[in-house]
Amino acid sequence: MEEMKGLVGQDANMTTLHQGQMKATGVDMDNSSLSPANISSLIVSVPLIKSMAVPIFSMTLGALSNIIALFILVKSYTRFRRRSKATFLLFASSLVVTDFAGHIIPGALVLMFYSGKAGSTSPTCQLLGGSLVFFGLCPLFLGCIMAVERCVGITRPLFHSAVVTSTRAKLVVGSLWVMAGIVATLPFLGAGRYGIQQSGTWCFISRGPRLNWMEDGFALLFSFLGVISLLISLICNTISGTWLLLARIKKRNCNRRAKSHDIEMVVQLVGIMLASCVCWSPLLMYVSITRFHNSDEYAWLSLLGVRLATWNQILDPWVYILLRRAVLRKIYQAVFQNMDGKHDRWNISSFQSSERSMVKRT
Repeated sequence: MEEMKGLVGQDANMTTLHQGQMKATGVDMDNSSLSPANISSLIVSVPLIKSMAVPIFSMTLGALSNIIALFILVKSYTRFRRRSKATFLLFASSLVVTDFAGHIIPGALVLMFYSGKAGSTSPTCQLLGGSLVFFGLCPLFLGCIMAVERCVGITRPLFHSAVVTSTRAKLVVGSLWVMAGIVATLPFLGAGRYGIQQSGTWCFISRGPRLNWMEDGFALLFSFLGVISLLISLICNTISGTWLLLARIKKRNCNRRAKSHDIEMVVQLVGIMLASCVCWSPLLMYVSITRFHNSDEYAWLSLLGVRLATWNQILDPWVYILLRRAVLRKIYQAVFQNMDGKHDRWNISSFQSSERSMVKRT
């Protein structure tokens, strides 16, 4: 009996100690302490802290990927500075730098929302919305101009060598950045609106409670520019790939038109285009659909779209890293090394460096 009393006394002491700890942490054990609101806030706080690992992981992976790709691009640019590939490498380097900044800047702003340091009415929300629009349009614009440049370089090489220079390429890159910046700043001038999204962790293009043609026009402008960039990339890459394929089949001007670096660049452009189409289509669709329908019904599409758009900036550098000539050569050797001689016209020489042909011409 005495042992039972001792156990009951220990339980009472533990209960008192537990109540004291709860009060010390700011949770009152009165009648209102166990309300549903307090319980839900305690339960939600733990997953919210854990969910910060997702943007941190994405931002870190994207930054490292773009740094690796930039190192490879700079090394390649020093080798091909005076050749036709130099312009492509300049555009690709600009794309990687843009993707790198597109991870660091918006990622830091998103972490402020996760940590509770920013809200829907804070200037951080407007900055985040503008940065997402800017760093969303820039890769699409750069991918488009890269496809156009390669299409001209393959189909009209003489015109390309006479018109396209590194100086003009830098002016084009600067103009694209300025164009994307102008579009991103339109809501700050009253032509559009950035607002907190349903998840409460990011801000993007939104619509007010009333119909506003300027807000709808800004959203449709963003979607239009993104879709047009993807369509132009698709058309130009299709033309370039078809031109190279016909040149190889007919063996016409093989050393000039179907150079290994042309094949390499077109393959990389196709990879960048496919990644952009897959990653950006949901978000572009969401922005367009919510202009005419209730946005709450498509909230899942917005969250899916922004996550895929973030992964586009991670995939872009890896497209260049993995689809280089050295990697393609190893893939070719692994696939065709044991096959018959019918594949001789697609032998490894098609992926060898173009320096040999240039040396022969000199």
